[in-house]
Amino acid sequence: MLRLGLDVDGVVADFRAAFHALAATELGRRDVETELSKGDIERLWKAVARASNWWLDLAAYEPDQVARLYELSRDQRWEVFFMTSRPPSAGDSVQLQTQVWLEKCGFYLPSVMTAPAGARGELARVLRLDLVVDDHLVNCMEIVGASNARVLHMARGEVDPARREQAESRGIGVVSTLSQALDATARLHDVLSSRQGRLLRLGDWFAPRKDQMPLPRD
Repeated sequence: MLRLGLDVDGVVADFRAAFHALAATELGRRDVETELSKGDIERLWKAVARASNWWLDLAAYEPDQVARLYELSRDQRWEVFFMTSRPPSAGDSVQLQTQVWLEKCGFYLPSVMTAPAGARGELARVLRLDLVVDDHLVNCMEIVGASNARVLHMARGEVDPARREQAESRGIGVVSTLSQALDATARLHDVLSSRQGRLLRLGDWFAPRKDQMPLPRD
């Protein structure tokens, strides 16, 4: 039985767009692609803390794929854990807001694990996860070092070649969509079910080899 861990923001939820919209409202900033100051960021997080159930209003990157994940988890009997280090807002707890949000996207009765930043590796080890999908490369490297989980780095948009090399050199696969991540998860499920061949880190799947076709990069 495959055990899968997914980060929430950046993997399934579009936190970036919501934070930019908040910056436009709170700071009157339309050029939010430029770097925000430390004071700006602190002001925005205070606004999140005051807002009632702020985490419920985020858009999903690929809502159809969240529903697909639910169907796959039911069909294949996967154990799925959503992991987040979101700070609290007014209203319901972060865990409950995230659970309700996931159900709205089509994943019912989700298991949501809230943990502070820097705890992903420990969480992956304790939960004995087979695969983790995370959009922060530092989290991916932490998971690789602290657990036996295979890791996929979610890098939406165009990926810097140096960043891709940094990930793949550590055995971390790189995907740009949740759809690609689920395709890789289904493939890992098949490998674990058959126990055929030697299974290494996922980075090997994304690097061209003579005896193996790689998964699509982007």
